[in-house]
Amino acid sequence: MIGAAVGISYYQLYYIPELNAKPIIPEKVLKPGDTTTITIVPGAENPSQEQNFVPKKVKVQLGVNNLVIWKNTGDTPHTVTPDKPFKDQYSDAFGSPGVIKPGQTYKFLFTQEATVPYHCEPHPWMKGEITIEHGALTS
Repeated sequence: MIGAAVGISYYQLYYIPELNAKPIIPEKVLKPGDTTTITIVPGAENPSQEQNFVPKKVKVQLGVNNLVIWKNTGDTPHTVTPDKPFKDQYSDAFGSPGVIKPGQTYKFLFTQEATVPYHCEPHPWMKGEITIEHGALTS
């Protein structure tokens, strides 16, 4: 019985490409007219500084400003790490692939509704949250 299940899985993986394809996303969501920038401010690594991700809570709309850019304007490397793993249906796993060095950015294209709390891995008191909502033209 296990052999049959493996055989079917193999068939689905290699002979039914629709199962492996990315979902169809409206062009407006894939190329929004605007971006959202979250600034990692100088001194953000200081636990007593309340401002680190600015703004801390952000709402974006699909098809409007769902390309989000984190810009590190400080002198210390930081990460953007989801509190719980989040996988976007189109863009895959959310979270910076390492540290964001001073002067660098991390970009992520959100394509589905969600609320994603995140933090900085080396500085866990640095917290933020992004809420992705349907835009007026994506419903």
